[in-house]
Amino acid sequence: MNQNTDEKILIEAGLSEEQSAIYSALLDKGPLKAGSISSWTGLKRGLVYKVLDQLENMGLISQKGGEGTVAVFSPNHPSRLAEIMEQKEKSFALAKETVSFSLGALSSKFNLLSGKPNIQFYEGKDGVNKVLEDTLNTKGEVLTYADIEIVDKYFKEINEQYVIKREKLNIKKRALIIENDFSKKYFNDLYNKDPKYFSITNIKIAKTLISEVEGAIQIYENKIGIITISNENLISIIIEDERINKLFKSLFEALYTTSEVFKP
Repeated sequence: MNQNTDEKILIEAGLSEEQSAIYSALLDKGPLKAGSISSWTGLKRGLVYKVLDQLENMGLISQKGGEGTVAVFSPNHPSRLAEIMEQKEKSFALAKETVSFSLGALSSKFNLLSGKPNIQFYEGKDGVNKVLEDTLNTKGEVLTYADIEIVDKYFKEINEQYVIKREKLNIKKRALIIENDFSKKYFNDLYNKDPKYFSITNIKIAKTLISEVEGAIQIYENKIGIITISNENLISIIIEDERINKLFKSLFEALYTTSEVFKP
């Protein structure tokens, strides 16, 4: 099918070759009957009727007549193309979001077959939120190793919202918190402010020679969520692998067993 400039533009706008040919013909010639459209475009009449229905559903053409009279088809304003493209962009954005949300589950199935760990890498506060939100899908408890001073400094609001959601879902957590003056004051204040927090969270204080552990680790189901800070840049990673999860869990349990229980 030979295409003129208008038809090529219409194709770039998302129309098929047949849709472009018919809509372009109507723009050039004005209202036409299906038979005339078939003659002008060289398309078979059966295909013309099919494409006319498509264009009418898209709002690009309208018809008059029928019910005993021969229908005449007219083009609607080309500005409708911009509206169609905008709708497609919104649909694509929604589809992309859905795929992104489901990618982890799909990857898990693939990784079970391949035997390779699934690793998802994120940057910024959105990445921190993804890691914390992912732990809310767990069916068991969450194990956490964190420097609460770093958490409070770099993603306080995200963590506060996460705590509220976790309390509503009644998801249990055992936490190893780095011992320092900030952590003692933080949890003493939290004890007075939100006693419910301690009904679903068991806290032990981890002693370490490192003054600042710049980040946090979440251990849950068969995953590891790691949040680190480098030059104030937040890096978050979710690793899904049963063997790696067991390794981190065993290290956590070893340290948890020998650490002191937090006492307000």
